[in-house]
Amino acid sequence: MTTERRMPATTADERTMLEGWLEFHRQTLAWKCEGLTDEQLRSPAVEPSDLSLLGLVRHMADVERSWFRRVLTNEDVAPLYWSDEEPDGEFRLTEADTYAEAHAAWQAEIETARSNAARFGLDDITEGKHRRSGERFNLRWLYTHMIEEYARHNGHADLIRERIDGSTGD
Repeated sequence: MTTERRMPATTADERTMLEGWLEFHRQTLAWKCEGLTDEQLRSPAVEPSDLSLLGLVRHMADVERSWFRRVLTNEDVAPLYWSDEEPDGEFRLTEADTYAEAHAAWQAEIETARSNAARFGLDDITEGKHRRSGERFNLRWLYTHMIEEYARHNGHADLIRERIDGSTGD
């Protein structure tokens, strides 16, 4: 599979622009994982870090789940890969952890995020609250935060991918 990344429209309205940049960054993470084996995807960036491409996919599945389900719609769902006892669980990988499973979970969370967000306007306030701060947000803030979250982790993905096989690219 070849991930098709589409640059957001340069003259779109605000919502289309925000959704376009979020999609672009989602596609970028998938692209950085493309063509690698599960072993390569589990490979940590640098010792002693547990940061890996597979861990990033699992992390972003939980980030999508947290913001677009728990915060946006106040849905009571447990994290997929971490817990209070293992807060970095998404990065603690075993031989049994596969990209196929993580990718499917991530894509399911993205689909749910799109569906949930479609019910809100940019200025609408979340139905749920942040689990630590208790704050509520508008959808515009969630989109902006998600773009930032993906952009930061895509920078990590750039470096990890280059270390694995020398591939570079924006």
